[in-house]
Amino acid sequence: MEVIFYRTEKGTKPAGQFINSIEDEKLRAKIIRSLKLLEQFGRELGMPDAKHLGNGIYELRTIQSTNIARCLYFFTVGDKAIVTNGIIKKTQKTPPEVIDLAEMYRADYERRYGR
Repeated sequence: MEVIFYRTEKGTKPAGQFINSIEDEKLRAKIIRSLKLLEQFGRELGMPDAKHLGNGIYELRTIQSTNIARCLYFFTVGDKAIVTNGIIKKTQKTPPEVIDLAEMYRADYERRYGR
């Protein structure tokens, strides 16, 4: 499976910016490991590493000490996973606005590139 970072029309990669902003090197390394697991297992990747949040949006789940990071993504036709955005979770559930942002990025991606 090919893992790609979503790129906005202005050229930024929100998920890449999120990962680069993480100061905890161990957490950043674990997120990269999670992305490699997604690349290796694709749609077969499940709990505890990945979870379907609904409406075709998934999250990669990464824990390091007390930090919990989530990278959101969706699948396209042709075995691609598009990683859209990420957060450091402070609550039990992924905030709806973070999921909404991933859905907005997916709609933009599909508008520009098709499914």
